[in-house]
Amino acid sequence: MSHVFDEAISVRRTDDVFHATTHPAYSNMVGPFGGITAATVVHALQQHPDTLGEPLAVTINYTAPIADGDWDLFTSAVRTNRTNQHWVFRIEQHGDIVSTGTAVFGLHRPTWSNTEAQPPTAPPVEEIEPLEFPEFIAWARNYDKRFVTGGLDAGASDDSTSTLWIRDAPERPLDYPALMSITDSFYPRVFLRHGTYMPAGTISLTTYFHATPGELSEHGTAHLLATASAARFAGGHYDQHGRVWSVPGEGEPVLLASTHQLVYFKNPQPQE
Repeated sequence: MSHVFDEAISVRRTDDVFHATTHPAYSNMVGPFGGITAATVVHALQQHPDTLGEPLAVTINYTAPIADGDWDLFTSAVRTNRTNQHWVFRIEQHGDIVSTGTAVFGLHRPTWSNTEAQPPTAPPVEEIEPLEFPEFIAWARNYDKRFVTGGLDAGASDDSTSTLWIRDAPERPLDYPALMSITDSFYPRVFLRHGTYMPAGTISLTTYFHATPGELSEHGTAHLLATASAARFAGGHYDQHGRVWSVPGEGEPVLLASTHQLVYFKNPQPQE
């Protein structure tokens, strides 16, 4: 039996065009969950016969909402070097461009390594109860979310930081598409600051993959420790920075991905 995530990111290829279809399990308030769209792009590029190595960085710009139904991904490798490869892509639906982006793939080489970032402090995942999102946020039901701080039920906060344990539900071995999707799983930071829902959506999402294939395999199906916060809200936009860690029972935490977003928002409607 296939996992719903794999159903949602499935593609069919014709030359350099991949054909995909939205999945109701990953619908959002407007169109599909952006993370599943980005994950489908990663999955498609991994299937391309000319792809070199593994994903290192992906940027996707959501120029318009994707409607329910079929959409097409156009890809082009603009340069391939010895250890890295640069792609440009666009998503079209009914003749309109709904997303654009770039991707960098590459080979992992044995070099000196060091991680300066530090993981957030968190109790064991077993000590935290899962938090369900409202029914109208369908995509969130596909994740087991256990908030350490900054949950959707936290009310208004002066701090936009959310930290949580998260994994696919039902559980699924971690791979690059799944990691891509999880980097977009943080609900809008402006919700946390105001303690209420308000119009908001991602304009641009960039994810940097630090994980090697071996590290993904070693992580397996365990929960990830993820954290995100914003730096400034102004002029109807804000940024968001996030990090996703693998935290083995024994051994040091491993930073698997970091991510940045640009998000638009509108002020909440006054209560009558």
